Amino acid sequence: MQCSPMSIFHNIYQGLQDACYIWRKEMNQVVKDEGVLIFFIIVPLIYPLLYSWIYNNEVVHEVPVCVVDHSHSQLSRQFIRMCDATPDVKVAYYAQDLDEAKSLVSRQLVKGIYLIPSSFASDVYRMQQGTVSVYCDMSLMLTYKAIFQTAQAVSMEMGSEIQKKLGGHYTAREEAVSTRPLDFDDVPIFSPAAGYGSSILPAVLMLILQQTLVLGIGLSAGTARDENPNRSLVPIGDPRYSTTFPIVLGKFMCYFMIFMVMGAWLMMAVPHLFHFPQLATWQSLLAIMVPYVMACIFFGMMVSCTVKYRENVMLIVVFVSVPLLFLTGVSWPQSNIPGYWQGVSWLFPSNFGARAYVRLNSMGASFSDVMFEYRILWIQTLCYFVLTMAVYRWQFFQARLRAKERLDYLKHRRAVRLAKQTEEQQPQSLQS
Repeated sequence: MQCSPMSIFHNIYQGLQDACYIWRKEMNQVVKDEGVLIFFIIVPLIYPLLYSWIYNNEVVHEVPVCVVDHSHSQLSRQFIRMCDATPDVKVAYYAQDLDEAKSLVSRQLVKGIYLIPSSFASDVYRMQQGTVSVYCDMSLMLTYKAIFQTAQAVSMEMGSEIQKKLGGHYTAREEAVSTRPLDFDDVPIFSPAAGYGSSILPAVLMLILQQTLVLGIGLSAGTARDENPNRSLVPIGDPRYSTTFPIVLGKFMCYFMIFMVMGAWLMMAVPHLFHFPQLATWQSLLAIMVPYVMACIFFGMMVSCTVKYRENVMLIVVFVSVPLLFLTGVSWPQSNIPGYWQGVSWLFPSNFGARAYVRLNSMGASFSDVMFEYRILWIQTLCYFVLTMAVYRWQFFQARLRAKERLDYLKHRRAVRLAKQTEEQQPQSLQS
């Protein structure tokens, strides 16, 4: 059987018409469904601003701490004075014991505790190692960092002073060499403020893009199942939903138009508003954004086919958000992630999208340096597109099977009803 060029052109034209109809219908669904509208528009607009505003200061100063001094010695008082003199920590309370200090932490009056044991000075004078216990409130990483690093810096400074007194040196140069034989300058090259926002939030922004997209698509799929009498994702009976490709293309166009705008907001506008490092050109960001958004869309469409109820997708996506952030290798070193979990991370577009974006925009890498992530994103796009076509085809088969079973059931009921009516009419005809 041969197809004429006109029939091929007509089929293509009809497929594009069906895709545009599905795109328009999906856009109306996004606007009408409050849940989808929240995750497609409101969350990408508001949540990055809130999260970035919380960590906009990068570092915190004058963090209140409580001191429990059981030593009451000249060395313990020196340690307390030096900690209080730093810009990061403020000694706000003194407590008699650890229980009293814990009560201050529970009431949020202080964020940490310095516990100096009674043997602190005697251990140092006996040429033994003195210890100071540090207790921190882990609810905020910035306060933990300030309290712990202050105690560490003060203890190292006091150790250097004690070493100078015991060294018996004659000049200041000898003392400096003995306490610090290898001098170095600590310069954070990729995070000038050495803060949480510049180092972690760029990866968080990319993860927000993926998670909100998957959540919105999942909620839309759950709504489609709720509105369909057969609880199938694909409606049966509408000729514009007769083939798989126009459905996938129409939904893709809707999601792509929305999230290219949201992606520009997350990748360019939010970092500019909060003064995050911006070292990449817009051409490089666009080149990464296109395959990343496409991979996220097809990944979300594939996952949505497994969602039977609207609430299920929220439980799944929210549960994996924090592990996905660790798997990117930004908040946790990639070299310390086990090989099995690194293999799992290859399934998610956020893994390579976040790495490419951080290297381009925060580290100043060239586009050739992220070519590996760029190629993987395109491979993920192709793979998830094929899987999406396959699962939607399976949805077609399942929907038609359910419709056929429903039709057979109705035919059977109609036949039984007609048989009963015939049996009831036969005695009446005999009597007459």
